[in-house]
Amino acid sequence: MCDELTAADNDRNLGTALSRRTFGAGTAAAAVMALLPNAANAMPVKGRDVMIDTPDGKCDAYFVAPARGKHAAVLVWPDIMGLRPAFRQMADRLAGAGYAVLTVNPFYRSVKSPIIAEGESFDQQPVRDRIMPYRAALTPAATASDAKAFVAWIDTQRETDKKRGIGSTGYCMGGPMVVRTAAAVPERVRAGGSFHGGGLVTKDSDSPHLLAPQLKGHYLFAVAENDDARAPADKDTLRAAFAAAGVPAEIEVYAGAQHGWCPPDSRVYNEAQAEKAWGRLLALLKTL
Repeated sequence: MCDELTAADNDRNLGTALSRRTFGAGTAAAAVMALLPNAANAMPVKGRDVMIDTPDGKCDAYFVAPARGKHAAVLVWPDIMGLRPAFRQMADRLAGAGYAVLTVNPFYRSVKSPIIAEGESFDQQPVRDRIMPYRAALTPAATASDAKAFVAWIDTQRETDKKRGIGSTGYCMGGPMVVRTAAAVPERVRAGGSFHGGGLVTKDSDSPHLLAPQLKGHYLFAVAENDDARAPADKDTLRAAFAAAGVPAEIEVYAGAQHGWCPPDSRVYNEAQAEKAWGRLLALLKTL
């Protein structure tokens, strides 16, 4: 889960607490260097910025798909730093693998994307103070409502193959949103991948793991090593819930991967484990 404890973990893992200026320069350099590789047979893609009507307003988002044909669609929930260049790059890569990809600004009720400037990170206290009020608006009910609107929009696009199921992926806070999306639109969502997802198992009566009986298809939960260390029983609770519901789920702790390891602009980006997660995501989406 992204919080001040995660920031402290990152400082310890990197061996230093960087100044704002040094951290900003380091992050910018890492973002330039961490260019995601495309497969040799990647499809040409076309992307566009879009606005999606929801019951709570207009959501700004990025939609990208192969330049030709109809394809299974994927709804992407970004991490707590929102829709930004790194997630556009990730969307382009996924589209190149043959999917119509919608990446949304989950904070549209409060602010347009991008919500962070170059060099900023959720690890920084002023940034956390700014973002957390945006996060508070994303209640379970709001997420389910958004999911229905986003899936309905996806199904109106000429690039979407409606004969195939829709997948959803989520990072950090987006992990539980994947589960809530699948529960809100089970007739369309048939695969979900959570990467360093936080809050998948809670004590609340509407905890995401309790939604397992409502889900269809296959699911992937890639767990950060430090998240698992903080809540080691969560993966077992999640595994038991999906097993009891008869819903296939791959649940794995990624050794050496810290919370936030997948986006290429992350302070703790782990290329080897991010590529492993990418491979498992592609295998999951083949089930659509």
